[in-house]
Amino acid sequence: MKKIEMQNPIVEMDGDEMTRIIWKMIKDELLLPFVDLKTEYYDLGLEERDRTDDQVTIAAGNAIKKYGVGVKCATITPNEKRLEEYNLKKIWKSPNGTIRAILDGTVFRAPILIDCIKPVVKTWKKPITIARHAYGDVYRGTEFRVPGKGKAELLFTGEDGSTFRETIYDFECPGVLQGTFNKDTSIVSFAHSCFQYALTTKLDLWFSAKDTISKKYDGTFKAIFENVFAEQYRMKFEEAGITYFYTLIDDAIARVIRSEGGFIWACKNYDGDVMSDMISTAFGSLAMMTSVLVSPDGNFEYEAAHGTVTRHYYRYLKGEETSTNPVATIFAWTGALAKRGELDQNSALSGFAKDMEKIIISMVEEGICTKDLAGLYEGVNPQSVSTIAFIQEIRKRITKQYSGV
Repeated sequence: MKKIEMQNPIVEMDGDEMTRIIWKMIKDELLLPFVDLKTEYYDLGLEERDRTDDQVTIAAGNAIKKYGVGVKCATITPNEKRLEEYNLKKIWKSPNGTIRAILDGTVFRAPILIDCIKPVVKTWKKPITIARHAYGDVYRGTEFRVPGKGKAELLFTGEDGSTFRETIYDFECPGVLQGTFNKDTSIVSFAHSCFQYALTTKLDLWFSAKDTISKKYDGTFKAIFENVFAEQYRMKFEEAGITYFYTLIDDAIARVIRSEGGFIWACKNYDGDVMSDMISTAFGSLAMMTSVLVSPDGNFEYEAAHGTVTRHYYRYLKGEETSTNPVATIFAWTGALAKRGELDQNSALSGFAKDMEKIIISMVEEGICTKDLAGLYEGVNPQSVSTIAFIQEIRKRITKQYSGV
């Protein structure tokens, strides 16, 4: 068959552990036989990040700004254990956080729905998309282990030399101290990304925080969202027949549980991190959840919502067969290819990506799945297979559909 051509490249970011292994399988079995794949490759594996002092991550983020579309494999965010295991120079920051800061983007995560795998929450009938602010808060915070008695103060020194000082706490014993921050510019970008994505998908937008307790910090998020909406999006939302509303996060959780789904739930950075895992698990599996980072100026980075599947990787190194679910990683590739095709007006490329997604959903609905999904089916007797067998079945079906193209 003639391979589908690409006009412009996708920024490809390789990753770590089991997902790195699956990444190569996907390229070899599902992409290279069918697409004249053009990528600008960056190795974001932990060893290469350490070797380059994490400059490779920065280069990858800037490349996405250049080409507009990237696809990223799951990567390790190191801790003390990983520092020792990989003999690192230092504990490097999350590559996801670095790229999000470069793109000033918002992460949108949505479950991949399968008819015969019902959500744990029985009222849910439609996907719930989590919009996670991708900057600041605890992910860029400063922490300190308080050794004993003493006064902790919040101090700000203005450019003009003026100061603001307020006591945080007079410690009478050891404890912990944390300073977090955010920027109006980033919150404004977050708001724009959410409102634009809601208009694109024709979905209602909810935003939740805790401004009753955090009157200045969360209150700023609330005020900026309200101002941006009133000034630029209210009429557009009315014309599209969708709504925006703000509520406290505890109230939002209660509303989400009672809802039937079908909306975007915008959350601050930490809230979005936690709630996206809750949503994905309740719908079936974290390996069945898409994730796309969208910047206000139109850049897109696609990835799987899950991590590097360390437990399976150690089994793989022992020569054992694994049944790691590759669906979210494949959908990262198809999402990036579809967007590249859309931006380049390449309908063949976008069509190929959508066809592969349909084939995968059809396979899973027939009961061909990895072990993580086998116990979730209703009304279908599943057949769990290995990762490579699952990918080879996709190749068999996509080859049949595209034979003679």
